[in-house]
Amino acid sequence: MTTEQRYRGMDRAALDAAYNNSAAVRDSAAIVAEWDRRSAAFAASHAQHLDLRYGARERNRIDYFPAASRGGPVLVFIHGGYWQMRAKETFRFVAAGPLAHGLDVALIAYTLAPAATLTEIVAETRDALTWLAGNLKDLGGDPQRIYLSGWSAGGHLTAMSLDHPAVRGGLAISGIYDLEPIRLSYLDEKLHLTPDEVERLSPQRCMTAITRPLVIACGGAELPELQRQSREYGASLERASAALKLVELTGHDHFSILEALADPRGEVAALAVELCTS
Repeated sequence: MTTEQRYRGMDRAALDAAYNNSAAVRDSAAIVAEWDRRSAAFAASHAQHLDLRYGARERNRIDYFPAASRGGPVLVFIHGGYWQMRAKETFRFVAAGPLAHGLDVALIAYTLAPAATLTEIVAETRDALTWLAGNLKDLGGDPQRIYLSGWSAGGHLTAMSLDHPAVRGGLAISGIYDLEPIRLSYLDEKLHLTPDEVERLSPQRCMTAITRPLVIACGGAELPELQRQSREYGASLERASAALKLVELTGHDHFSILEALADPRGEVAALAVELCTS
Protein backbone atom coordinates (compact mmCIF):
# COMPACT_ATOMS: atom_id res chain seq x y z
CA MET A 1 0.00 0.00 0.00
CA THR A 2 1.41 3.37 -0.97
CA THR A 3 1.77 6.22 1.50
CA GLU A 4 -0.74 8.22 -0.53
CA GLN A 5 -3.40 5.52 -0.32
CA ARG A 6 -3.22 4.46 3.31
CA TYR A 7 -6.98 4.82 3.89
CA ARG A 8 -9.79 6.27 1.76
CA GLY A 9 -7.30 8.29 -0.28
CA MET A 10 -5.56 9.74 2.81
CA ASP A 11 -1.84 9.43 3.48
CA ARG A 12 -0.58 8.80 7.03
CA ALA A 13 -0.46 12.49 7.98
CA ALA A 14 -3.99 13.15 6.73
CA LEU A 15 -5.32 10.01 8.43
CA ASP A 16 -3.69 10.94 11.72
CA ALA A 17 -5.27 14.40 11.54
CA ALA A 18 -8.65 12.90 10.60
CA TYR A 19 -8.82 11.11 13.98
CA ASN A 20 -7.05 13.62 16.23
CA ASN A 21 -9.96 15.07 18.16
CA SER A 22 -7.77 16.91 20.66
CA ALA A 23 -5.97 18.81 17.92
CA ALA A 24 -9.24 19.57 16.10
CA VAL A 25 -10.89 21.32 19.05
CA ARG A 26 -9.29 24.55 20.21
CA ASP A 27 -8.36 24.60 23.91
CA SER A 28 -9.21 20.91 24.31
CA ALA A 29 -6.59 20.53 27.06
CA ALA A 30 -8.19 23.36 29.02
CA ILE A 31 -11.62 21.79 28.49
CA VAL A 32 -10.45 18.47 29.94
CA ALA A 33 -8.77 20.26 32.87
CA GLU A 34 -12.10 21.93 33.62
CA TRP A 35 -13.82 18.55 33.44
CA ASP A 36 -11.34 17.28 36.03
CA ARG A 37 -12.17 20.19 38.32
CA ARG A 38 -15.93 19.76 37.97
CA SER A 39 -15.68 16.00 38.40
CA ALA A 40 -13.65 16.32 41.60
CA ALA A 41 -16.26 18.67 43.04
CA PHE A 42 -19.06 16.32 41.96
CA ALA A 43 -17.38 13.30 43.54
CA ALA A 44 -16.83 15.19 46.80
CA SER A 45 -20.58 15.61 47.14
CA HIS A 46 -21.45 12.11 45.87
CA ALA A 47 -18.80 9.98 47.58
CA GLN A 48 -20.94 7.08 48.78
CA HIS A 49 -20.01 4.51 46.11
CA LEU A 50 -16.69 5.38 44.48
CA ASP A 51 -14.11 2.93 43.11
CA LEU A 52 -16.15 -0.24 43.55
CA ARG A 53 -13.98 -3.11 42.39
CA TYR A 54 -15.29 -5.48 39.71
CA GLY A 55 -12.02 -7.23 38.78
CA ALA A 56 -8.42 -7.82 39.78
CA ARG A 57 -6.65 -5.18 37.66
CA GLU A 58 -6.03 -1.70 39.01
CA ARG A 59 -8.51 0.09 36.79
CA ASN A 60 -11.27 -2.48 37.25
CA ARG A 61 -13.40 -0.04 39.21
CA ILE A 62 -16.85 1.51 39.03
CA ASP A 63 -18.27 4.74 40.42
CA TYR A 64 -21.96 4.54 41.28
CA PHE A 65 -24.16 7.59 41.73
CA PRO A 66 -27.69 6.75 42.94
CA ALA A 67 -30.62 9.03 42.21
CA ALA A 68 -32.80 10.34 45.02
CA SER A 69 -35.34 7.53 44.69
CA ARG A 70 -34.31 3.87 44.78
CA GLY A 71 -35.10 1.19 42.24
CA GLY A 72 -34.87 3.26 39.07
CA PRO A 73 -33.15 2.66 35.75
CA VAL A 74 -29.35 2.74 35.57
CA LEU A 75 -27.34 4.53 32.89
CA VAL A 76 -23.83 3.08 32.61
CA PHE A 77 -21.24 5.43 31.08
CA ILE A 78 -17.93 4.33 29.52
CA HIS A 79 -15.28 7.00 29.03
CA GLY A 80 -13.30 7.69 25.88
CA GLY A 81 -9.65 8.35 25.06
CA TYR A 82 -9.08 5.94 22.16
CA TRP A 83 -8.76 3.04 24.64
CA GLN A 84 -5.32 4.38 25.71
CA MET A 85 -5.83 7.54 27.77
CA ARG A 86 -8.24 9.32 30.11
CA ALA A 87 -9.90 7.89 33.22
CA LYS A 88 -13.40 7.62 34.62
CA GLU A 89 -12.48 10.22 37.26
CA THR A 90 -12.42 12.91 34.56
CA PHE A 91 -15.98 12.16 33.50
CA ARG A 92 -17.84 12.07 36.79
CA PHE A 93 -19.35 15.47 35.95
CA VAL A 94 -21.54 13.95 33.20
CA ALA A 95 -23.63 12.12 35.83
CA ALA A 96 -25.33 15.37 36.85
CA GLY A 97 -27.61 15.44 33.80
CA PRO A 98 -29.09 11.92 34.05
CA LEU A 99 -29.26 12.10 37.87
CA ALA A 100 -31.48 15.16 37.65
CA HIS A 101 -34.01 13.01 35.78
CA GLY A 102 -34.01 10.18 38.32
CA LEU A 103 -31.54 7.89 36.54
CA ASP A 104 -28.83 6.19 38.56
CA VAL A 105 -25.42 6.54 36.88
CA ALA A 106 -22.48 4.12 36.91
CA LEU A 107 -19.07 4.97 35.43
CA ILE A 108 -16.90 2.07 34.27
CA ALA A 109 -13.09 2.18 34.22
CA TYR A 110 -10.94 -0.26 32.27
CA THR A 111 -7.29 -1.08 31.71
CA LEU A 112 -5.72 1.10 29.01
CA ALA A 113 -3.58 0.05 26.07
CA PRO A 114 -0.82 -1.01 25.82
CA ALA A 115 -1.25 -2.67 29.23
CA ALA A 116 -4.34 -4.36 27.79
CA THR A 117 -5.29 -5.39 24.27
CA LEU A 118 -8.59 -4.19 22.85
CA THR A 119 -9.86 -7.75 23.15
CA GLU A 120 -9.14 -7.56 26.89
CA ILE A 121 -10.71 -4.10 27.20
CA VAL A 122 -13.95 -5.34 25.64
CA ALA A 123 -13.92 -8.31 28.02
CA GLU A 124 -13.38 -6.03 31.03
CA THR A 125 -16.35 -3.89 29.99
CA ARG A 126 -18.56 -6.94 29.90
CA ASP A 127 -17.19 -8.12 33.26
CA ALA A 128 -18.13 -4.75 34.75
CA LEU A 129 -21.68 -5.09 33.45
CA THR A 130 -21.95 -8.58 34.92
CA TRP A 131 -20.73 -7.27 38.29
CA LEU A 132 -23.21 -4.41 38.21
CA ALA A 133 -26.13 -6.67 37.39
CA GLY A 134 -25.27 -8.80 40.42
CA ASN A 135 -24.88 -5.89 42.82
CA LEU A 136 -27.48 -3.32 41.80
CA LYS A 137 -30.04 -4.35 44.39
CA ASP A 138 -27.60 -3.37 47.13
CA LEU A 139 -26.66 -0.15 45.36
CA GLY A 140 -30.24 0.95 44.83
CA GLY A 141 -30.74 0.46 41.08
CA ASP A 142 -32.96 -1.87 39.09
CA PRO A 143 -30.92 -4.78 37.63
CA GLN A 144 -33.66 -5.28 35.03
CA ARG A 145 -33.18 -1.76 33.64
CA ILE A 146 -29.50 -1.33 32.78
CA TYR A 147 -28.76 0.93 29.81
CA LEU A 148 -25.30 1.38 28.39
CA SER A 149 -23.75 4.60 27.12
CA GLY A 150 -20.28 5.77 26.15
CA TRP A 151 -18.34 8.51 24.40
CA SER A 152 -15.70 8.14 21.67
CA ALA A 153 -13.90 4.85 22.47
CA GLY A 154 -16.71 4.35 24.98
CA GLY A 155 -19.18 4.55 22.11
CA HIS A 156 -17.35 1.65 20.48
CA LEU A 157 -17.44 -0.33 23.74
CA THR A 158 -21.16 0.43 24.03
CA ALA A 159 -21.82 -1.08 20.61
CA MET A 160 -19.63 -4.09 21.41
CA SER A 161 -21.47 -4.78 24.67
CA LEU A 162 -25.05 -4.12 23.60
CA ASP A 163 -25.70 -7.86 23.46
CA HIS A 164 -24.70 -8.39 27.10
CA PRO A 165 -27.60 -10.18 28.85
CA ALA A 166 -28.02 -7.40 31.43
CA VAL A 167 -28.23 -4.54 28.92
CA ARG A 168 -31.60 -3.29 27.66
CA GLY A 169 -30.44 -0.55 25.30
CA GLY A 170 -27.57 1.72 24.37
CA LEU A 171 -26.56 5.33 23.67
CA ALA A 172 -23.32 5.54 21.66
CA ILE A 173 -21.90 9.08 21.54
CA SER A 174 -19.28 10.08 18.94
CA GLY A 175 -18.16 6.48 18.63
CA ILE A 176 -15.75 4.48 16.50
CA TYR A 177 -17.38 1.58 14.67
CA ASP A 178 -14.73 0.54 12.13
CA LEU A 179 -11.23 -0.04 13.54
CA GLU A 180 -9.35 -0.24 10.24
CA PRO A 181 -8.42 3.50 10.13
CA ILE A 182 -7.38 3.23 13.78
CA ARG A 183 -5.03 0.35 12.93
CA LEU A 184 -3.48 2.41 10.13
CA SER A 185 -3.02 5.62 12.14
CA TYR A 186 -0.86 6.90 14.99
CA LEU A 187 -3.41 5.48 17.43
CA ASP A 188 -2.17 1.95 16.79
CA GLU A 189 1.22 2.67 18.36
CA LYS A 190 -0.27 1.60 21.70
CA LEU A 191 -3.21 -0.54 20.58
CA HIS A 192 -1.27 -2.94 18.31
CA LEU A 193 -4.47 -4.06 16.63
CA THR A 194 -4.34 -7.29 14.70
CA PRO A 195 -6.31 -7.81 11.47
CA ASP A 196 -8.37 -10.38 13.37
CA GLU A 197 -9.27 -7.81 16.05
CA VAL A 198 -10.28 -5.31 13.38
CA GLU A 199 -12.76 -7.86 12.03
CA ARG A 200 -14.02 -9.19 15.38
CA LEU A 201 -14.14 -5.90 17.28
CA SER A 202 -15.45 -3.50 14.64
CA PRO A 203 -19.22 -3.20 15.10
CA GLN A 204 -19.44 -2.15 11.45
CA ARG A 205 -17.72 -5.37 10.35
CA CYS A 206 -19.30 -7.91 12.68
CA MET A 207 -22.92 -6.99 12.15
CA THR A 208 -25.33 -9.05 14.20
CA ALA A 209 -29.06 -8.72 14.65
CA ILE A 210 -29.57 -6.02 17.26
CA THR A 211 -32.95 -6.27 18.92
CA ARG A 212 -32.29 -3.78 21.72
CA PRO A 213 -32.75 -0.07 21.07
CA LEU A 214 -29.60 1.84 20.15
CA VAL A 215 -29.20 5.61 19.85
CA ILE A 216 -26.19 6.79 17.84
CA ALA A 217 -25.34 10.44 18.46
CA CYS A 218 -22.60 12.57 16.96
CA GLY A 219 -21.87 16.28 16.72
CA GLY A 220 -22.41 18.25 13.55
CA ALA A 221 -19.09 20.03 14.16
CA GLU A 222 -17.06 16.86 14.74
CA LEU A 223 -14.29 15.68 12.46
CA PRO A 224 -15.75 14.37 9.17
CA GLU A 225 -14.41 10.86 9.81
CA LEU A 226 -16.23 10.67 13.15
CA GLN A 227 -19.45 11.79 11.50
CA ARG A 228 -18.98 9.30 8.68
CA GLN A 229 -18.43 6.42 11.08
CA SER A 230 -21.70 7.17 12.91
CA ARG A 231 -23.68 7.62 9.70
CA GLU A 232 -22.37 4.46 8.05
CA TYR A 233 -22.87 2.31 11.12
CA GLY A 234 -26.36 3.72 11.53
CA ALA A 235 -27.18 3.03 7.89
CA SER A 236 -25.94 -0.55 8.22
CA LEU A 237 -28.09 -1.12 11.29
CA GLU A 238 -31.13 0.35 9.56
CA ARG A 239 -30.69 -2.17 6.76
CA ALA A 240 -30.62 -4.88 9.43
CA SER A 241 -33.98 -3.61 10.76
CA ALA A 242 -32.48 -2.70 14.12
CA ALA A 243 -34.26 -0.55 16.70
CA LEU A 244 -32.09 2.44 15.83
CA LYS A 245 -32.14 6.20 16.26
CA LEU A 246 -29.39 8.26 14.60
CA VAL A 247 -29.05 11.85 15.87
CA GLU A 248 -26.68 14.56 14.67
CA LEU A 249 -26.40 17.42 17.15
CA THR A 250 -25.91 20.64 15.24
CA GLY A 251 -22.98 22.78 16.36
CA HIS A 252 -21.50 20.27 18.80
CA ASP A 253 -17.87 19.15 18.50
CA HIS A 254 -16.26 16.07 20.02
CA PHE A 255 -15.97 17.70 23.44
CA SER A 256 -19.01 19.97 23.69
CA ILE A 257 -21.32 17.04 22.98
CA LEU A 258 -20.65 15.77 26.51
CA GLU A 259 -21.95 19.04 27.92
CA ALA A 260 -25.28 18.09 26.37
CA LEU A 261 -25.27 15.00 28.62
CA ALA A 262 -24.04 16.73 31.78
CA ASP A 263 -26.66 19.48 31.47
CA PRO A 264 -30.09 18.24 32.63
CA ARG A 265 -31.61 20.35 29.84
CA GLY A 266 -29.15 19.05 27.22
CA GLU A 267 -30.09 17.14 24.09
CA VAL A 268 -28.03 14.07 24.99
CA ALA A 269 -29.49 13.98 28.49
CA ALA A 270 -32.93 13.98 26.87
CA LEU A 271 -31.90 11.08 24.62
CA ALA A 272 -30.73 9.14 27.69
CA VAL A 273 -33.99 9.76 29.53
CA GLU A 274 -36.03 8.72 26.51
CA LEU A 275 -33.98 5.53 26.15
CA CYS A 276 -34.15 4.56 29.82
CA THR A 277 -37.83 5.31 30.39
CA SER A 278 -39.48 4.21 27.15
